[in-house]
Amino acid sequence: MLHRFAQDSIARGSKSFALASQLFDAETRDRVWLLYAWCRAADDMTDGQDHGGTMSQGHDAAAAVVQIRALTDAVYRGEVTGEPAFDALGLLLNDVDIPRHIIDDIIDGFALDAAEWRPRSEQDMLKYCYHVAGAVGVAMALVMGIDPDDQRTLDRASDLGLAFQLANIARDVAEDAAADRCYLPVEWLVEMDIPPGQHMHPAFRPRLAVMGKWLAEMAEEYEASARWGARKLPPRSRWAVLAAAGIYGDIAREVRRRGQGAWDHRASTTKMAKLGWIAKAGWSVLRRPPQRRISRDGLWTRATDL
Repeated sequence: MLHRFAQDSIARGSKSFALASQLFDAETRDRVWLLYAWCRAADDMTDGQDHGGTMSQGHDAAAAVVQIRALTDAVYRGEVTGEPAFDALGLLLNDVDIPRHIIDDIIDGFALDAAEWRPRSEQDMLKYCYHVAGAVGVAMALVMGIDPDDQRTLDRASDLGLAFQLANIARDVAEDAAADRCYLPVEWLVEMDIPPGQHMHPAFRPRLAVMGKWLAEMAEEYEASARWGARKLPPRSRWAVLAAAGIYGDIAREVRRRGQGAWDHRASTTKMAKLGWIAKAGWSVLRRPPQRRISRDGLWTRATDL
């Protein structure tokens, strides 16, 4: 029952990830779905949404985060909550050891959204990307069988989450502005001489396109790092991760390609492009893994001291 709930959740919440997840072996796929279901539900609870739909007016996001923490506490105590998404996490924890601090890192991302937090610097933005996506990448890597002590590979898994979130930020600038949110660093806006809250004004579109290009370039750097780290994954998991990296990477690349028109309508990838990445990822897995190491020098790195 919980597996079916998780499957329905990912089918409704993310067509791209649902497609890529079909590439996992059956056991890993089911576990990935369970983790996704918890992440999706907690995100929706924070924003007052249903699988990323319209936000509820007057929603108490701070109270929602308190509830998320309480339900997650219960899960880690081995209790049944009666909330399918949280019980899905509990079922997953029966088989996979996901340290509580990783889950807490993810919840901290929801707390940042609840507090209507804004990044001041580029480092702030990357830290936010870690909490809302990089930590999920770490948890996913553990689900795929990476040793919890293999911090270097887990850093690469975090990099994939950062790449995904940077692509999301680039794609969703207009949607975020409509919801009175902005994840572009204040220092970037100052550098481009854009007044606070005015970045969607048509007069500033050329400067906004420059920031879209910056985000896309950053996303590519983290994607490249993650692709190197995927060498440590079992073949079916590597196939899924490389396909997802390509599919999400295309979002950032599309934003850069469109330039000033990036936010006229939502950037997306076609079904054929997604299938193309699945084929390319499969071929990459069949070949000998790349031998030239991709350095992480200069990339943002999560804190691992507990």
